[in-house]
Amino acid sequence: MNQLFRRKQYKASNHSSGLVRVLGVWDIVFFGIAAIIGAGSFSSLGEAVFRGGPGVIILYIICGFACGFTALCYAEFASRIPTAGSAYTYAYASFGELIAWIIGWALIMEYSFGNIYVAFSWSDYFSSFMGRIGVFIPEYLTTSYPEAKKAFEAGSGNLGLVNAWKNAPLVGNLKIILDVPALVINGLITWLVYRGVRDSKNFNNVLVIMKLAVIVLIILVGVAYVNVDNWMPTNPATQVASFMPNGFTGVMTAVSGVFFAYIGFDALSVLSEETKDPQKNLPRGMIISLVLCTVIYIILTLVLTGMVDYRKFEGVGDPLAFIFEKSNANLPWMELTVSFVAIIAITTVLLVFQMGQPRIWYAMSRDGLMPKKFMTIHPKYNTPSYATIVTGIVVGVPILFTDKSFILDFTSIGTIFAFVLVCGGVLLLPAKEKLPGRFHMPYYNSKIIFPILFLGGLTFFYFWQPSFFQNLMDWSDPVEGEFRISMFFYIILNLGLCILAFIKNLSLIPLMGLSSCLYLLTGMTHDNWFWFGIWFGIGLVIYFSYGYRNSQIHKEMNGDLN
Repeated sequence: MNQLFRRKQYKASNHSSGLVRVLGVWDIVFFGIAAIIGAGSFSSLGEAVFRGGPGVIILYIICGFACGFTALCYAEFASRIPTAGSAYTYAYASFGELIAWIIGWALIMEYSFGNIYVAFSWSDYFSSFMGRIGVFIPEYLTTSYPEAKKAFEAGSGNLGLVNAWKNAPLVGNLKIILDVPALVINGLITWLVYRGVRDSKNFNNVLVIMKLAVIVLIILVGVAYVNVDNWMPTNPATQVASFMPNGFTGVMTAVSGVFFAYIGFDALSVLSEETKDPQKNLPRGMIISLVLCTVIYIILTLVLTGMVDYRKFEGVGDPLAFIFEKSNANLPWMELTVSFVAIIAITTVLLVFQMGQPRIWYAMSRDGLMPKKFMTIHPKYNTPSYATIVTGIVVGVPILFTDKSFILDFTSIGTIFAFVLVCGGVLLLPAKEKLPGRFHMPYYNSKIIFPILFLGGLTFFYFWQPSFFQNLMDWSDPVEGEFRISMFFYIILNLGLCILAFIKNLSLIPLMGLSSCLYLLTGMTHDNWFWFGIWFGIGLVIYFSYGYRNSQIHKEMNGDLN
């Protein structure tokens, strides 16, 4: 059993010394904004608004806090391990091989499956942009088969998806429906990454400024078209106007769309070797970027839900352009501007994620946990060529048979789970000596504070939503039953954390991060957990059938270094 948790020792001499420290705090902030303000704002925002209504801003605040605590946990790891890395690297050094594999497998989910959603998002904006300049692509060539089928069978109000199903050509009894732009951009990005793509902080900063300028323009123009009545829509079932028309349960069903907006900020941890004074600048840059992006998302959500009834965002993959369509604000020049900039913004996110995934496989292969083939470096382009091709296939094939909602949920649950492990892992770290110039997570004894915060919050929520607690044990409800089950176990887990905090004097910051991320998991459905379990089951089979016996540490322990 102990061998499952064998640790890898990282020394200062192990990491590259050829990297130049050129990044300051605001460079980190801009990289953070580049990672966060992408498909999350230009695409998944529409799905989140449709599920949660105007009240979804509450979820953005919760996610911002959860990611803030998690960012400090990442920074704590980075200060202890003298090499650039990610949660995978940190886990391998701190908790051992099995936990490292689990997190690495979760990162593969985050990058690979996240890029499927980003490709769908790119396709939505590209198709809408082409339509606005007079080049119309048939609906059945701009969406996926299951998405069109689901929209048709549900009687969706999204005519584009419904028409895709109705007008698709037939081969035998099979309708030909596929997202050609998504497939094409995945192929092009894979080819670029295969050949090697060089970028710079200055280029990245220019793109970030462009994205922020357009978002500011959307806000300034959109405010003039806000109808405050849209912020208190009427629930068709109860005929009651509410900021949360689908209730708090409805808000929590939007957790995948909201959290997806924050996916990618953890990638900043790989910049430690290129950051000046990383122990100070990296955590500061992370927190500043998270705060700025959270504020941006809240304002954008208020503008979108104020301009257009939240129910109109069903299946909308280009919400920031959608609000300026003829049926809404009717501002063609804004439609065109937003669509064009969104294509650029989402392309950069696609590129960064597609570059990151092969390097995770490369790192795991270098440690022996994946086949050596993933370590293959192209002799001319000096890129992990085999891993890059496999990444392109892993992203490309599911585009043919999956849809945005499934991928959104699947990606988010894996990333939140990885964050849970990171925050929980910091709680297990031994105390360290405080050294000048290094980041040190402030220690606040949670013995009294955490129980007061949790029990106080529970009491506040009880008086705010008394009906929810009265029906907490009614798990048979077809709408709220799953969320009630999740909340029941969340409360039980946190009561256990309160006891541990009191007995063990746990550090408050990682404990708050752990509790926040566990709360985000309550918004996941049984389907999410089922597919999540399947994914990790496959991962464990691969680990025990290959990684366990072929890892470098295993070979060193058994004297087999061939």
